[in-house]
Amino acid sequence: MLGTLINAGAILLGTVIGTLLSKGIPARMRECMMQGMGLCIILIGIQGAVKTANTLCVIVCIAVGGLIGCAINIERQMERLGNFAEKKLSGTGGIANAFVASTLVFCVGAMAIVGALDSGLRGDNSTLIAKALLDGVIAVFLSSSLGMGVALSAVAVLIYQGAIALMSTWLAPLLTDAIINEMSAVGGLLIIGIGLNMIYDKHICVGNLLPAIFLPIAYMPLTALF
Repeated sequence: MLGTLINAGAILLGTVIGTLLSKGIPARMRECMMQGMGLCIILIGIQGAVKTANTLCVIVCIAVGGLIGCAINIERQMERLGNFAEKKLSGTGGIANAFVASTLVFCVGAMAIVGALDSGLRGDNSTLIAKALLDGVIAVFLSSSLGMGVALSAVAVLIYQGAIALMSTWLAPLLTDAIINEMSAVGGLLIIGIGLNMIYDKHICVGNLLPAIFLPIAYMPLTALF
């Protein structure tokens, strides 16, 4: 858990620095920064999406994950959490969007999964510490564009990576390299959706697609039987 705690702490520190740096920046510059960060997020998403070796897996997982997410209405639950946080933070806007965007960027990808497994199985926190450095820098730029809502993603990182580390003995046989790659690919597509939302002010319901990230765990073993 030490690596996960360091990772969450780096995100919080980066958020504070980014928020302080953004004060006094004119609205026109903020909009430009937002679009620039949107492009960077799309790049991160593309890097994850191209890892797929099974396009059908990605398509099926996105479709089924979307159905599950819409049934649960995850997007609405995240908006409620964001609205609650906004009231506690003196009405600062955009917290829900910042939370979703930053959580995807920090939690999706091989480093989060492999690093947490290494931490839980072998007590090796080197991967998560390296990830913490990267996430801290990204948090500075994200929070300068999206605001304090990025800080909430530290809680998501604690829960997600912490759960993997604590359950690493059981999860390690399930999370093969092939499955991790497909999870990263699905997550990469969702990150691209976040970037498009930031640039074009669209509303791709990325929150409702979140279950798709975990479906390769079921899809890959099932298709291997046929």
